Amino acid sequence: MVKHYNCIVCSKRTKPKERKSINPAVKRFLQNKWFITNISQNDIICNGCMHKYYNAEKSRPLKVTRTTQDDCDQDFIPPKVARTSKQLSSPPSVCLNMPGASNSHARCVVCKKPGPKFLVVSSDARFQAFIDGNVLIPAGSRCCSSHFQENGFLKTECFDIMSKSENSSSNRTSIVKLLTHMRETCQKTQNKIDFDNFGETDCKNLTGLSHQQFEDLCLHVLLHIKSTPSRTPKTSVGLFLIKMKCALSNKLISTLFKVSISSIRRAINTVRQALMRSFVPLYLGFESITREQIIKDHTRPLAKTLLDADDDNMILVLDGTYIYIQKSNNFSFQRKSFSLHKSRPLAKPMVVVSTTGHFVAILGPYLSRNNDASILNHMMKCNVDDIKSFVNDKDIFVVDRGFRDSITLLEELGIKSAMPTFMKKGEKQMSDADANTSRMVNKIRWVVESANARIKNFKYLDRVLPTNQVPFIGDYIRIVCAISNKYLPPLSKAINEDEDIDLATQMKQKSTEINTLKAYVEENNLQRRTAQWKPLEDSDIPFPQLTDEQLRSLTCGVYQLKLSPSYIQEYMEGDSKICFHKDATDLLRIRIQSRHVSSKKYFVWIKYSESEVNSWYCTCRAGARVVGVCAHVTAIIWFLSSARNAGTTSYGVKDWSTYLSDAKNLPETIDSSESETESIGSVIEE
Repeated sequence: MVKHYNCIVCSKRTKPKERKSINPAVKRFLQNKWFITNISQNDIICNGCMHKYYNAEKSRPLKVTRTTQDDCDQDFIPPKVARTSKQLSSPPSVCLNMPGASNSHARCVVCKKPGPKFLVVSSDARFQAFIDGNVLIPAGSRCCSSHFQENGFLKTECFDIMSKSENSSSNRTSIVKLLTHMRETCQKTQNKIDFDNFGETDCKNLTGLSHQQFEDLCLHVLLHIKSTPSRTPKTSVGLFLIKMKCALSNKLISTLFKVSISSIRRAINTVRQALMRSFVPLYLGFESITREQIIKDHTRPLAKTLLDADDDNMILVLDGTYIYIQKSNNFSFQRKSFSLHKSRPLAKPMVVVSTTGHFVAILGPYLSRNNDASILNHMMKCNVDDIKSFVNDKDIFVVDRGFRDSITLLEELGIKSAMPTFMKKGEKQMSDADANTSRMVNKIRWVVESANARIKNFKYLDRVLPTNQVPFIGDYIRIVCAISNKYLPPLSKAINEDEDIDLATQMKQKSTEINTLKAYVEENNLQRRTAQWKPLEDSDIPFPQLTDEQLRSLTCGVYQLKLSPSYIQEYMEGDSKICFHKDATDLLRIRIQSRHVSSKKYFVWIKYSESEVNSWYCTCRAGARVVGVCAHVTAIIWFLSSARNAGTTSYGVKDWSTYLSDAKNLPETIDSSESETESIGSVIEE
């Protein structure tokens, strides 16, 4: 194998880029002019000797074919044929009737200050100056660093102070580059949302944030995200938020925003890492907030009063949420991630919020086989995220019944717990005291359910995630919660502190009372005797008229009022009737359908006077409580005191089952024996 390649002419050792093969024309030239005869196929010629061959060929006189007449003409001089160049010819510079900046390396192109610390104006910055300021900056110009923005472009105000000449000069290369850049920019921005100039409506619809909030979020990550030819840092942040908020596929995002799928993947990954590094630690986690801030700014007076908390006691609400994932091909992980409760694979983060809905921390996510109690035990025993140093003695954890197995551990650590009560074995209904206690706890605990719903408002976390996204589930949830803490309003906040305390005091006072109407119904056996009740038309009931404020005072909330139209719509379309007692016309009884079970109906009793509702009782699970009323009682009171006066039979709740077929609706079957008997009888008669 040949190790060295020397030029056959000058014997110079050549590099691969300098080697030229010898074609027949070069071979004849070497033989005729330089008398080199021993030329083989493997011989090469260097670049310098090849140029000598080219120059010699150019200097040769042109060979002109002469006719016989030309040969006879002794004075004939053959014309010279000019050699044409394949490249276009143009002057070194073209004068343009456009403003141009001065070309100097020693002074700033904007403020004219002398160097030496300058930055070279990039091609993107020169193009931006042409678009925004209508000024041509020569290539190689230099500028002070203070005149640049964070994305590397010149500031717009620089174009006003820049000294410009009326005319400018440019060469062919610069003009071609300018036109190419303009064409690429037009292609990118055609039918595409510009994230650098987001409209308020588009920003709110696509990202869930206002334009000002979007700009503020971008400031946290601009130093960690580089600008690329296909996307700016703001574009990367916008693509990430659109992915979280709208749950669009990468293919659809690529079609809508003219960005390649691979670029979208890189943008989402880069923004996720940047937000976890520079944004999330500031607004989420036990290190982002102090106990004093939670007690002072994120605790409702209602919760402190209902739970008898001291001024230095912190109240936290805990609950787990579900993030559904695809079934894995790894059978071991498939078994661990499958939830028997939901009958599907999922991951389970633990959400810790304050009584106003402020996200304090997100722990996990955990495997689905871990229930809430085991997760809480793991958090406290393993001191996850140093939670023990954040929680003190006599702090209060508000939890649901799924945490019942961790109550003992909390008591050992000196932490109080507030949990709804259980029905005792064999009972069908909670007692007055248990129902009242559960209502007061749920009055505080509902905020964590709304917090979980706020997480699922980012639709990507409400979808079934592919298994390759399992490593990033925790990051996505933490980013969403940090954004909620920073930019979204609190879920639960007292309009007036005094009103909040008054409501809590009223609820605590009612919790000590017993349901007198329940006792009256049970003593007189009013559930079974039907002869004492007579049906009554709605218009004949002299029920007191209540305002919206009085209704909210009865329910101690708005959730039951939201369900009232649905209950009443089914009541109006069903066979239920309002009856009054023959011996007491101020006592009503109504049978109302359960919204969960078709075969279950509840009886509701309401005692009233001319101006107010005195007492109530329902046979549902929590219908004996005095602190507020259940949804069944609320629906009847709302209908009789307010809704029936509107004179309508529809409450905005439509039965969509009329548009679907029911396979249970079959035609009546005809007995074959009866049909044969009838046919025989008809024959005999004939």
